[in-house]
Parts: sequence; C-alpha cells; structure tokens
Amino acid sequence: MSESGSSPVKVPFDVLSPESLCAVIEDFVLREGTDYGSKEVSFETKVAALRKQLENGYAIITYEPDTETVSIVPTDTLPSL
Repeated sequence: MSESGSSPVKVPFDVLSPESLCAVIEDFVLREGTDYGSKEVSFETKVAALRKQLENGYAIITYEPDTETVSIVPTDTLPSL
C-alpha cells in the first residue's frame, strides 16, 4: 500500500478504446523487457500474448492513483481489487 493509503484500481480492459488498450499493452511490453530464454520473441508476439492474458482473465490492468501509473499484473499475484 502507498503512503497516502490509496490502493490500486482495477481497470477492465474492455472499457478502454481499442487504441488506448493497444497503447497500454505496448507500453507495458516495452517497459518490462521480459526474458523469454534463448528463444527470441517478437514485440508483436509479446503484445498478442499479453492481450490474450487480459481477455482470458489471467492478467488485469491496474491504475495506481498516488503515482498515476498503469500496470498489467497477473491475477494470481493480487488480492482481490
């Protein structure tokens, strides 16, 4: 929890415009720099995989009011929002 006490807010992916959703996913993929092992994975593949995780409920978009940041997190790592 942050110093002022605000909790992250869940942002349903389907309330975002297609352009906004794409921008959020692309920004997250660029920030994360996830290591996929010895196999190279294209940016487009990473974006498509993350979109599928959102659609299937394995990940959610969160907004942190105190820092005004957006993130995407696996649903199994968070307490219920």
